[in-house]
Amino acid sequence: MDFGLKVVRIAKGANSTLSHLYANGVFLNYLLEDKLSTTKTAGLTCIPEGEYTLMRNTTAGMNTRYRERFPKMHRGMLQICGIPDFDLVFLHIGNTHLDTHGCPLTGTYWQKRGDDFEVCQSEAAYRYVYPLLDKLLEAGEIKLKVENKTAAPWNSLF
Repeated sequence: MDFGLKVVRIAKGANSTLSHLYANGVFLNYLLEDKLSTTKTAGLTCIPEGEYTLMRNTTAGMNTRYRERFPKMHRGMLQICGIPDFDLVFLHIGNTHLDTHGCPLTGTYWQKRGDDFEVCQSEAAYRYVYPLLDKLLEAGEIKLKVENKTAAPWNSLF
């Protein structure tokens, strides 16, 4: 199966997971999620490895806030669908695992503070990635693959 989007998790912190987001093999930005787990716990763990679908959600409460914040580009929250027993998981803005609320956060770059990762310039990353993903959604459904690669030998450098 061909996946237009891929999330590759590269490093794990005590409460956070740092990832790369790719579209058709091209790096787009960093993502930050809660800590790794094989199952999703609301607000505490990241999305399990697997295959999902990205869609627009135009009805969730967060949608109203983002439409007001980004009136020229916002056409719905970018929702990751198909997560077992979970709904309303969006790509959104934030910097630390405390901001995720169980969702991936966009970032232009990252830093490590203590035992956890943070993403930086989150709004700039969101303003960059949203129109790209929105354009892909115009062509139809987007498949998203999430992979854990945090056991790579270089992970110990973090």
